[in-house]
Amino acid sequence: MQKRENWGSKLGFIMAAAGSAVGLGNIWKFPFTAGNNGGGAFVLIYLVFVAIIGFSVMLTEFAVGRRRQQSAVGAFKSVDKRWTFTGVLGVLSGFLIMGFYPVVGGWAIAYIFKVFGGLLNNPAVIGDSFNAFITNPGEPLIWMVLFLLLNVVIVVKGISSGIEKAGKVLMPLLFVILIVIAIKGLMLPGAMAGMEFLFKPDFSKVNGSVVLAALGQAFFSLSLGMGCMITYGSYLSKKENLIENTAIVTAMDTSVALLAGIAMFPAMFAYGIAPTEGPGLVFVVVPTIFAEMGAMGQVFAILFFVALTVAALTSSVSLLEVVVSFLIDEKKFSRKKAVFSSSTMMVLFCIVASLSLGGLGPKLFGTGAFDVFDLLTDKIFLAIGGMLLCIFAGWRLKKEELYDEITNNGTVKFSLFGIWYPMVKYVIPGTIAIVAVNGIIQGFESGSGPVMVVGLVIIAFFAGISKSL
Repeated sequence: MQKRENWGSKLGFIMAAAGSAVGLGNIWKFPFTAGNNGGGAFVLIYLVFVAIIGFSVMLTEFAVGRRRQQSAVGAFKSVDKRWTFTGVLGVLSGFLIMGFYPVVGGWAIAYIFKVFGGLLNNPAVIGDSFNAFITNPGEPLIWMVLFLLLNVVIVVKGISSGIEKAGKVLMPLLFVILIVIAIKGLMLPGAMAGMEFLFKPDFSKVNGSVVLAALGQAFFSLSLGMGCMITYGSYLSKKENLIENTAIVTAMDTSVALLAGIAMFPAMFAYGIAPTEGPGLVFVVVPTIFAEMGAMGQVFAILFFVALTVAALTSSVSLLEVVVSFLIDEKKFSRKKAVFSSSTMMVLFCIVASLSLGGLGPKLFGTGAFDVFDLLTDKIFLAIGGMLLCIFAGWRLKKEELYDEITNNGTVKFSLFGIWYPMVKYVIPGTIAIVAVNGIIQGFESGSGPVMVVGLVIIAFFAGISKSL
């Protein structure tokens, strides 16, 4: 039997796990989601979800992964084959996210070079330039492949030599860059209006859609419900303090999301730019802001897109590792074979997703592949995966088993276990179910209901065949 890899150090694991959590969800998705959902009210609900549900689910994933010393599928399968599907859903989620994630990662790399090439010289055409770029059938594919190749180079080296070493370099770099940009933004006249928008809640704007967006953002941002943290937990030493590590990773992830908001909203308000520009916020609004800064704007713009690339890369390697680990553990692939076969399939999905932005390729009920992959994972798969994980931990695993794993057989103090366990067993699954049902109802109202139904059918299909995978 092949010896399981391990993290080389606690710092290496924390940086890699934080890198998994910190990604496009923090820098690309958090600001525009906050902008579209009323700012401060959304941020407050998001922080509550992160502190209560996010922390609890992440701790559960680490505990399940380390307890079984197996990746997402094996961790459930080894306890009860009827629960194999929960792990399969995590792998499927990771795979589908990697069907569009490298596309955006490629955009980030491309924009480093576009800024060098004079993108900021004419702010009036930045928006048109972005639309022309993403709808171009060829150019984005080149950057997407380059981004995926970076993933392959890191993941093929393994845990300690690849993912861990990359995390130790990339995560500190990301924090430094974001702090520098945030400080610059706060120094602009009128910047405090942006801080007020971001941190002063207006509860009149809160509805079911905002709550669902906050929950989805918490799961997407923390890499929950997709098998990443179970997989990373499976490489952990039994001596590691899971509670402490979970708290650190959650805090680092949330810090980056807030830093990204602070880096953008003050500058947006300072220059009179609307905070609800959608996904194009990062690639249209942010370059426009830096163009307004004059000569130093180019430097800050380059730093920003380097940071965005770093965040995307640290997260995407964990998503690729979920699929790779499944193929190594369950299908007995070598690491190289697992990396190359899974990344080849991801390239095909990414091509379809990228082309869909230009109106090319197949559509599902009028929705392109890029939006389908995002909708299925963000609104359905991740939430249901997290809910099933908590039901598994609370109802299938023994309470004593979880306590022993989390406390390292009683050597680590966890005084909140008496509160945490009922949360995982009852409160979190119920909360996720209520929010998810509300999201499906609103999905029908907004016209994306048929796609959600397809997602539920996919879940049912894989539930039926999961034992054979």
